[in-house]
Amino acid sequence: MSEQTITYQGPERVFSGVQPTGNLHLGNYLGAIKRFVDLQHEYNCLYCVVDLHAITVWQDPRELRSSTREVAAAFIAAGVDPERSIIFNQSAVSAHAELAWIFNCVARMGWLNRMTQFKDKAGKDKENASVGLFAYPNLMAADILAYKATHVPVGDDQKQHLELSRDIAQKFNNDFDAPGFFPLPEPLIAGPATRVMSLRDGSAKMSKSEKSDHSRINLSDDADAIAKKFKKAKSDPDLLPASVDGLRERPEAENLLGIFAALSDRAIEDVVEQFAGQQFSSLKNELTDLAISVLEPIRGEMDKLLADQDELDKVLASGAGRADEIAQPILSETKRIVGLI
Repeated sequence: MSEQTITYQGPERVFSGVQPTGNLHLGNYLGAIKRFVDLQHEYNCLYCVVDLHAITVWQDPRELRSSTREVAAAFIAAGVDPERSIIFNQSAVSAHAELAWIFNCVARMGWLNRMTQFKDKAGKDKENASVGLFAYPNLMAADILAYKATHVPVGDDQKQHLELSRDIAQKFNNDFDAPGFFPLPEPLIAGPATRVMSLRDGSAKMSKSEKSDHSRINLSDDADAIAKKFKKAKSDPDLLPASVDGLRERPEAENLLGIFAALSDRAIEDVVEQFAGQQFSSLKNELTDLAISVLEPIRGEMDKLLADQDELDKVLASGAGRADEIAQPILSETKRIVGLI
């Protein structure tokens, strides 16, 4: 689609979300939550526990509630300030679902048919997949545009959905002669290790759904578990390379060095230089110490927060109220533009 001649003139705002599907791991932390902490000092941020996205596949209700609180606790324990940023769960703000329906009527079937994540998640039995799983990119667009968010931190696997959000925003603006009403949200590309890979297979993304628990570092893991998992992490027989170019065709080396770079807030080039010519064991030992020093305080704080669910629920409720104050005027104006009374 061609760009609008009139662009959005409102304030800059960041929106992002994490699904509450249990077993938060190092990939969630480095790929999203750590980035949230940094962004809150640069932008007005809304960080959402996207529970409506979670139910596109069946969830145990009690586990869903528990996982929702776990994600909120992880946000706060990692350093997201609920006074500075808005932390809430998606289903508590009705604008997400209401705007998603309007966008269901704006988005085209052909657009959704091109979404690779639906094909990956539905697999061969796509006829038995939920309508929600097929249409959830429209809900993702509603998540972003309900707040007229201008920036979204994304990994490689979400770029296609952000492009769809831009297409929906532009088509809405054009269809209803409302140029510049919705912004075309821009991606915020994170630094090293935004795509953390499995400790068992450097070519596969670290995932909570992987059968082997040794494939990932969970945020709930204690120091002993972290040490054991890094010790057993897959490696190759060669010494570590002297340059980033030497990481080609060496996915396990690239993954572990990338994790080290992200945890230490250093450039991958510096980390590669530090470990050049050394064995994997040296990297694993130092990576273990680094990971424990970063993750243990987060785990401890999460435990404290989860021990007081009432207080955690108050944080979510307060965030939902603040989010609703932003979203409701935007939703009301959207309805007016569409012609709804």
